Amino acid sequence: MKAEVEKILEKIRPYIKMHGGDVELISVDDGVVKLTVSGTCSHCSLADMTYNMLIAGVLKQEVPGFKEVILIK
Repeated sequence: MKAEVEKILEKIRPYIKMHGGDVELISVDDGVVKLTVSGTCSHCSLADMTYNMLIAGVLKQEVPGFKEVILIK
């Protein structure tokens, strides 16, 4: 599952970088994906919503067994 998540993050990363941020995978454990953000995303009050809608939405569609994204700032 970790390799699948990394592949998806690579597809999404250019969009995130356009807004001055970046995302890094911390871990994948039992369907729970932990991410950390940097750049402008780390100070944005809407980062949780954006990451949960954008990344979780794609992971739900493409990664069997995915449960949730936890964003660590």
